[in-house]
Amino acid sequence: MKSVFIVFNQANTERVEYMLDQLNISGFTFFEQVQGRGTNGGEPRRGTHTWPEMNSAVITVVDDDRVPELLSTIKKLDNRNKEVGVRAFVWNIEQTV
Repeated sequence: MKSVFIVFNQANTERVEYMLDQLNISGFTFFEQVQGRGTNGGEPRRGTHTWPEMNSAVITVVDDDRVPELLSTIKKLDNRNKEVGVRAFVWNIEQTV
């Protein structure tokens, strides 16, 4: 199993939820008000006067064979608007209870 951590501008919240629904990924944890800055020239998302936008994030655990389709769909979403930005990170899951 793999954990996929998806970080996105809050403007993409509905799109990310729709994407998960379309891929039949029902289990996830949603984080609001995530601050940060992307490594590829991303502007800070801090919720301040200077940097007013904010990110959100979702983490989900899926079977290994689901990861390529999920990442491909995330890439398509990112390509829709590079300025807004969507990133995904994948980790191995060793055990669950």
